[in-house]
Amino acid sequence: MKAGVGRPVGKHWGLWVRWGVPVAAAALLGCTSTTTTTTSSTSVPQASVVGTASPQVADANRRAQIRLELAANYFQAGRLDVAMEEVGQALSAKPDYADAYGLLGLILMQNQDWAQADIAMRKAIDLNPRDGNQIHNYGWMQCQQKHFDSAQQWFDKALQAPGYREQPKTLLAKGMCYQQAGQLDQAYESMFRAYEMDVGNPAAGYSLANVLWLKGDLKKAQFYIRRLNNNSSQSSAESLWLGIKIDKAVHDEIGVRQLADQLRDRFPQSRQWLAYERGAFNE
Repeated sequence: MKAGVGRPVGKHWGLWVRWGVPVAAAALLGCTSTTTTTTSSTSVPQASVVGTASPQVADANRRAQIRLELAANYFQAGRLDVAMEEVGQALSAKPDYADAYGLLGLILMQNQDWAQADIAMRKAIDLNPRDGNQIHNYGWMQCQQKHFDSAQQWFDKALQAPGYREQPKTLLAKGMCYQQAGQLDQAYESMFRAYEMDVGNPAAGYSLANVLWLKGDLKKAQFYIRRLNNNSSQSSAESLWLGIKIDKAVHDEIGVRQLADQLRDRFPQSRQWLAYERGAFNE
């Protein structure tokens, strides 16, 4: 059964926190091995679905929760067609399920079906206007469409949502969106705030170092990327490659060799190692 927008089902990405990392964000960040800014859970809070209801309603809500959890897992695995079917089943059981509409919006966004994604995400917000995660996701979708001013307004709404606890995630998204808009000073300010609030987050560390690199503040960029790369469990081919480019720019040949050895030993098939072998430091 297909999930539809604007009509009852059978009768649709919570960027980072609820559903996992969208491809666009993963490609931009490059180095995060967790969800983009924070650890994610695909589970749906029981209280949001079951609550106090008649046995029939409670049973339908449980079925909707199970289907949505399956949909979230398929979404994270890249099985968008199956995820869409499971969201449809969730909405068949619970037509006013805000989280299901939110996930449907992310699936549609992944497929670049912007108009339908917009309808789904706005439906999720209409059903639960206090949900900072859904507001954040809508801001991220605006950013992906290069509606940068609108995106920042929605991110600010998410930050102000009552009970919202994912400020580092949204501040990092704000910074990424500013960076896409070419506003590097504002990007740095948001990313630095995100980093201060979540120092152990590799995505925040990488993004901060990268925007400093783009701004030409090489010494600061070197400091933050070294802090990340010194932890082998958090570093990646992308973070090592950024460290190599920064060390090369400041003429630290020992640093370049050390990072290159790690890149070769840990990621010998990566595009970053192939670029290093070609000497393509400006790609």
